[in-house]
Amino acid sequence: MKKKKTDSYLSIVMGILTSFGILKPFLRLFSKKYRYKKREPDIKPSKQIPTFYVHGFRGNDSSTQQMVDAAMSYSQNKTFLRVTIDLLGNIDYDGDLGDGPHPIVQVVFKDRFVGNIGITRYLDMILPALANTYHFTQFNAVGHSLGATSLVLEAMKKHRSSHFPRLNKLVLLAGPFDGVVYLGDFPNVNQLTKKGRPILMNLRYLQLLFKRHRFPKNVRILNMYGNVDDDSNTDKYISVISARSIKYILSPVVKEFHEFELLGKFGEHSLIHDNRYAIDVLNRFLYSNEME
Repeated sequence: MKKKKTDSYLSIVMGILTSFGILKPFLRLFSKKYRYKKREPDIKPSKQIPTFYVHGFRGNDSSTQQMVDAAMSYSQNKTFLRVTIDLLGNIDYDGDLGDGPHPIVQVVFKDRFVGNIGITRYLDMILPALANTYHFTQFNAVGHSLGATSLVLEAMKKHRSSHFPRLNKLVLLAGPFDGVVYLGDFPNVNQLTKKGRPILMNLRYLQLLFKRHRFPKNVRILNMYGNVDDDSNTDKYISVISARSIKYILSPVVKEFHEFELLGKFGEHSLIHDNRYAIDVLNRFLYSNEME
């Protein structure tokens, strides 16, 4: 029992340190090396556009499982591919991508206590590895919480990379784009201007703002956020202002930008990804391009 607790604490500490970039030089020495090659000319690119489901801090496969199950039914997939990656970049595959036009990929981080830097590092490995294996050139993505902010950062980071697939549609669920409640963001303190810019901007938000020109232009985005309707204007962890602040950054850049609010008890941060109504909305956006 003691060993299990020790391993758990070590995983938490390592994940947090990796998230702040402290262990990046060390991890480069031991991580699996990925060498990307340009797609061979005799290999015909696949027309498949897989959807990647990415959880956030302290998440696991259960965080996105209901979305994955619903997506399989909606897009008529009989299977999905679960990709699990550990701290050193070792990737385990379970399931299959299938041959449908919109295959499902569930991304799981073995070290659950991981932040934006750690998640983008994992995506750096997973996305090109799968693209090289299955030869797809485009992908969709759904990110919850830190998974949402990390997908935005990744798109900006790899906007000109030839070995990365091109982002097509992106669903952001409860993204903490301008702080977390009581960690840089206080309920009902920050406000949006008439143009949608938050009055108070943290360093992460400024980083996204200054790099917005790097975000790919032809992406369609659905930004979904919760409001438990208790006068705090939050989903208990992320304020409505923080979640909506991404519109000011990306709306002028991308092809389409939609917003959707989930009001009431099922708009709570950890319930949004299991909300049947929310799942139906994002499925129609991803797989039929219908928005109400």
